[in-house]
Amino acid sequence: MRTVTVLAVIAALVGAAADPASAVARPAGGGPSWRFTRTATTNRLVIADVVSRSVIWAVGGGETMPVTDGSVVVTTDGGRSWRDVTPPGGAMENFRDVMAFGRDEAVVLSTGDGETEPTQIYRTVDGGDSWRVVFDDALPAFYNCFAFFDRRRGLAMSDPVGGKFRIAGTTDGGRSWRVLPDAGMPPALDGEFGRATGTCLQASGPGYAWFGTSTPAGVDNRVFRTTDGGHTWRVATVPLPGGDDAGVRSLSFQDRRHGIAVGGPSATDTGQAAVTADGGRTWSPAGSPAGFHNGVTWIPGKRSTAIAVGPSGSDISTDGGRHWRHFDDAHLLGVDCAPGAGCWAVGRGGLAARLSLSRGRA
Repeated sequence: MRTVTVLAVIAALVGAAADPASAVARPAGGGPSWRFTRTATTNRLVIADVVSRSVIWAVGGGETMPVTDGSVVVTTDGGRSWRDVTPPGGAMENFRDVMAFGRDEAVVLSTGDGETEPTQIYRTVDGGDSWRVVFDDALPAFYNCFAFFDRRRGLAMSDPVGGKFRIAGTTDGGRSWRVLPDAGMPPALDGEFGRATGTCLQASGPGYAWFGTSTPAGVDNRVFRTTDGGHTWRVATVPLPGGDDAGVRSLSFQDRRHGIAVGGPSATDTGQAAVTADGGRTWSPAGSPAGFHNGVTWIPGKRSTAIAVGPSGSDISTDGGRHWRHFDDAHLLGVDCAPGAGCWAVGRGGLAARLSLSRGRA
């Protein structure tokens, strides 16, 4: 995605978040809530990667143009303290995705701008004390997201190059990457591209992956899917309308069949979502969250329960996306959950938040 949506935040909420112990937003009558904390940056964070209850990584940037707010942060004590581990010179980078394998090892994606600055993937093996650039594809490639099948195999998705979306792959945990042949990739539509949200590409072992796109006005958005690790792809239309400020912003799959997508124009009071029950072959409209949402995820261990976050706040669905309930107004941009580790969301001002549910924690 070559454009960045500038988002607003509730100043009073950010100020209250300075004290993590007191910054709790809990709806009257119980239900889900966020426990807010400040991280080691005041820059906007876009997406988090939850590794364990103790280890959470997050990245962001791109609220200022030219970019001066690139950030990478990590906590190893469950959010009580955070470290700014941004690579040297990284303030000028637009970090839009992170995959971590523990407290020491992680890879992060800097999108570049697709015109003069190339995409770069960085890797650390010492908790962010040092970084090495492991991939920088030639322009005009513009990579939006990456996702991993397991600790070794992953894919990264670029906007179209030569009329097709470009895919790069790794088989060694992100130490090296190579551009995959595009013979098995369907052609992109004119004006079709991806949204760099950190969750526009999802993967599930051993070889299933999906990525969402943004299409021109008058054409519904699309989701591409592979079952062979990214060598061949098929594409399906998603009932989310296209347009300059629209697109599939975020995807999440509960298993290889059941997925959910959120997106639509950012300047809307009504959110848009779609669901699939056949692995992305077909999609149908879901219920409408309250306002535009930038990220969505299923909650592990909570059947048919999903959380969506965005500038309009947070919503929860407990019936597979058919109905949504708004539970918080904080402006959050990305959300991630891990089995046994809980759910975390991040947003503008370096804000992070841990999800709590009324009947046990997520």
